[in-house]
Amino acid sequence: MVEIQRQVLPIPDAKHVGLTTYVTTDPATKFPPITPLRPPAGAPNVLVILLDDVGFGASSAFGGPCATPTAERLAASGLKYNRFHTTALCSPTRAAMLSGRNHHSVGMGAITEMATSAPGYNSLRPNTCAPLAEILRLNGYSTAQIGKCHEVPVFESSPIGPFDHWPHPGGGFEYFYGFIGGENNQWYPALYEGTAAVEPWGTPEEGYHLMADLADHTINWMKQQKSMAPDKPFFTYLAPGATHAPHHVPQEWVEKYKGKFDQGWDALREESFTRQKDLGVIPADAVLTERPSEIPTWDSQPEELKPVLAREMEVYAAFLEYADHHVGRVIDALEDMGILEDTLVYYIIGDNGASAEGTLLGTTNEVMVSEAPDLATSEWLIDRIDDLGTPRAYNHYAVGWAHAMDTPYQWTKQVASHFGGTRNGTIVHWPSRIQAAGEVRSQFHHVIDLAPTVLEAAGLPFPTSVDGVQQEPLHGVSMAYSFDDPAAADRHETQYFEMMCNRGIYHQGWTAVTKHATPWEFSGRSEDIDADVWELYDTNTDWTQSHDLAAEMPEKLAELQRLFLIEATKYNVLPLEPRFAERFNSELAGRPSAVNGSSQLLYGGMHRLQENVVMNIKNKSHAVTASITVPEAGASGVIIAQGGNMGGWSLYALEGSLRYAYNFTGARMYYVGSEVKIPAGEHQVRMEFEYDGGGIGKGGDVTLYLDGEQVGAGRVERTHWGIFSMDETTEVGSDAGAAVTEEYGMGGGNVFSGAVTWVQLDIDTAAENVDHLISPEQRFRVAMAKQ
Repeated sequence: MVEIQRQVLPIPDAKHVGLTTYVTTDPATKFPPITPLRPPAGAPNVLVILLDDVGFGASSAFGGPCATPTAERLAASGLKYNRFHTTALCSPTRAAMLSGRNHHSVGMGAITEMATSAPGYNSLRPNTCAPLAEILRLNGYSTAQIGKCHEVPVFESSPIGPFDHWPHPGGGFEYFYGFIGGENNQWYPALYEGTAAVEPWGTPEEGYHLMADLADHTINWMKQQKSMAPDKPFFTYLAPGATHAPHHVPQEWVEKYKGKFDQGWDALREESFTRQKDLGVIPADAVLTERPSEIPTWDSQPEELKPVLAREMEVYAAFLEYADHHVGRVIDALEDMGILEDTLVYYIIGDNGASAEGTLLGTTNEVMVSEAPDLATSEWLIDRIDDLGTPRAYNHYAVGWAHAMDTPYQWTKQVASHFGGTRNGTIVHWPSRIQAAGEVRSQFHHVIDLAPTVLEAAGLPFPTSVDGVQQEPLHGVSMAYSFDDPAAADRHETQYFEMMCNRGIYHQGWTAVTKHATPWEFSGRSEDIDADVWELYDTNTDWTQSHDLAAEMPEKLAELQRLFLIEATKYNVLPLEPRFAERFNSELAGRPSAVNGSSQLLYGGMHRLQENVVMNIKNKSHAVTASITVPEAGASGVIIAQGGNMGGWSLYALEGSLRYAYNFTGARMYYVGSEVKIPAGEHQVRMEFEYDGGGIGKGGDVTLYLDGEQVGAGRVERTHWGIFSMDETTEVGSDAGAAVTEEYGMGGGNVFSGAVTWVQLDIDTAAENVDHLISPEQRFRVAMAKQ
């Protein structure tokens, strides 16, 4: 058999060289059989499960209070890695894991919504860093991603792409079902199959939940793959998005934890710390780090607030157990198919530390935290305790719980300097290859080590060229050396960390770190990098980074600081990016915008448009004009809607009349209506919003028009200044997901009764129109303008 050369991908087709006969009936006619491409014999199936925002101290498998029986089950016949690290934020961790390169080297220095024009932060994976899925696919693997993808640049997230950085086809996955972005409503998600928007099969009342849906799709895809090509291994990547906020979970799961967190977050840290030592996932001499002064004590919380704070944690714990339960269904499916033993399973319990983005109190709506902090009061939370976890909320827990979920380490998600932001318990399961079971491995590793491990397990070389492009070497090391040798010396000896200018360097057990920004402080962040104070830890003897040696060993600190700069230069970390809010503005950040100019024309039937690909109407005067056809039965339903029940706006018809709703963070509803019925036939309807000015998030006067004649007027007192939603979208002719207003409800019942031909969005001077009508000539100019 001729050995396949796999260093250059795609593998060149072999041309038959031999006798060419005149007719196939000639006895000398011979051609080799067609042989489907397969990886080397013995290459395993690979299942990578990546949970979201789960700290080291959350899962019961690593001593936490949240029951994760599936993780415990896999650990019992596999290995626990207690020094496995992520990047401290979701997009960067995922980009690093899927490429085997450091996150800045693949353009992912932060989340995609904060991309800039700098190479380390532009959210564009270079073609010199082919993803693992593509390497495996070109070597004969079947590939599928189910769940969260937060690596698509926001300026490439429209229905027309480009799709070079989507999971399918650009990311190497032959099949994708999931969502694009950082988070999703677990009850009313925005979903894609491939690159096409699709709707969930049901509603919460009908039993729908995203976590269960993703598990179903994972199981169905794996079964189909083994049915059609049983000799072909698969690479399946399940990234459910749980337990990222919103913390949504069926209430019967929440009730299992009722009363179990009444002791508060400080006592919970002590309890988890004891369990961690009993389990052996931290050394017996490990020290529980002190609580940062920025995080309040449990005892300092008002007594009347404690029940709702405890409920926040009950909901979170239920969400994690619920997610683990459905991961268990996926594992059960592998066992039922008889392939679990031969499948390399990575169960990575979190893509960063637990999230402290829920503020010191927690919230019923994440958007409210930044858009309306004055409304996010203790009284608001107390009044809505029963909404937590349900479709009526978009909830997140308080910072104190996040800190407890990162026991025994300092800090949380975003804080890449300390292990609380980067150390995630990980389980590796592969019984047919790994002889040990139920053991702990303490070698230092990082998510960039997954790709080289999978390639070694599959017997595949790292390709020097993919699609004709010379490849940058992998930055990680294979973990396979540690599978059967608990005492093996570390092979990953040096690793930098950086996120939001929180910085750290690890080298042979020593860490030098500096915290620059606090996760729950959304404004007023310092841009003075040089003012940051560095700390020094010897984690060879100080497992948890509890004893700062900076004052005692200034020369060692200086040595490591210099090493950080060397690594930062090598991997595109520099120049450091201290800006925060400015990076959400594409013009200030220097990234492309999917929409240019002052007008955008949308057409009937366009749906699930991400907020970044729709004209930004916030903080300015604007107009919304639509051409509609009303049936004889009358007008009803949505003409255009943006956002959802936690923030957005909608222009619609109710009982035959034009109506406008503005939903401010789910806390305030403003309505402007008309008494005039819209007659049957073709008409133009228009909403003009005259912004008050004088800053961001102000109010404005609303006027409604029918065929250029005023039919209604009213006022909106407050508006969103930054974002309506992280997951809700824009639709023409309907309102998908969680509806902006209860007046027309969810689902198919809010579809416009007639036809919406087009909708034009205008801002600033383009919104000024004396006759309040848009002529065909004006619409043509907008349609033909360069976008």
